[in-house]
Amino acid sequence: MPAVPSSETRPIVVFGAGQTAEVAAFYLEGDGCRNVAGFCVDAAYLPPGNFLGRPVVPLDGLASAFPPESHDIFVALSFAGLNRPRAEKYAQLTAMGYRAVRFVHSRAMVAPDIPIGPNCLILENNVVQVGTRIGSNTFLWSGNHVGHHSVIGDHCYISSHVVISGATVIGDYTFIGVNATIRDNISIGCRNIIGAASIILSDTKDGSVFRAEETKVRRVSSDRVAKI
Repeated sequence: MPAVPSSETRPIVVFGAGQTAEVAAFYLEGDGCRNVAGFCVDAAYLPPGNFLGRPVVPLDGLASAFPPESHDIFVALSFAGLNRPRAEKYAQLTAMGYRAVRFVHSRAMVAPDIPIGPNCLILENNVVQVGTRIGSNTFLWSGNHVGHHSVIGDHCYISSHVVISGATVIGDYTFIGVNATIRDNISIGCRNIIGAASIILSDTKDGSVFRAEETKVRRVSSDRVAKI
């Protein structure tokens, strides 16, 4: 019987076969130095052929193709459905016995001993300060600032260049768009949608939606602007 790989060297199966899965596989293999053995999707979304040169298996064939005793999993679904589909697949696959890995980029500045849950994706140039806690299945895209003693819940998605000031609590299933700013010492409710460039200065309720005003287009044509 072949030896079972250690938990840090076992190949990974990525759930998903879209752009998020492609990005996750790129980072897991590149900066993470892990082997992505293949991809998995629900049978209804099975593509013709492979994906990125690797096999794609339906969920009902996952255990036979890539057994949980020898393979880890990473659920690489986007924020669609306010993160619920990603949360559901994460729960389903871990219940099948798979260990969900987390990825923290080597160029992310994360304070020592920060608790980070499984199936988290923390990309390059994130700053995560001392005293912070990050739950399970939460994605931090590139270039965010998470201030000291903040708590980010489970199944969240933080886009890019978001500022979360110190001692802030982000509720589960929350989406925060690019360039949003959250002030310090406040609590963001669960299932919030905080749109791009929004500024949040006080506590929010569960299920809240925020949208910044779009910059208005000028009536003058760019051809008539003398100086920029």
